[in-house]
Amino acid sequence: MSTTHVQLIHRLYEYFNSRNIEGVLAALTEDVCWANAMDGGHVQGHEGVREYWSRQWAMVSPHVEPLAFEETQETVTVTVVQSVFDLNGQPLSGQTHGLKDKTVLHIFHIEKGRIKRFDVKD
Repeated sequence: MSTTHVQLIHRLYEYFNSRNIEGVLAALTEDVCWANAMDGGHVQGHEGVREYWSRQWAMVSPHVEPLAFEETQETVTVTVVQSVFDLNGQPLSGQTHGLKDKTVLHIFHIEKGRIKRFDVKD
């Protein structure tokens, strides 16, 4: 497994959990295709990711914790525990979006040291 890829993805989770969107965007290609776990589909590019996360963070407080990494020639798949809280840090109830506490797979496609595509699989 590429230590460089694992380190890159670890940093992405740290940046996401600390709400450092600029740190994350620096690790993405300009034309990144990023999974929209709230509504389905994907968002495109840095501005699409920024808008998506800004909207998400205005509604809920998610946290992701990587458990295991598996790398192929084309992807790095990470098993993560996703925890989602309301803006007061309380467990969610009655949400209408697709975010909830669960274990999911995050699939990263890396091109020249940057994330080109991100997918989520339940």
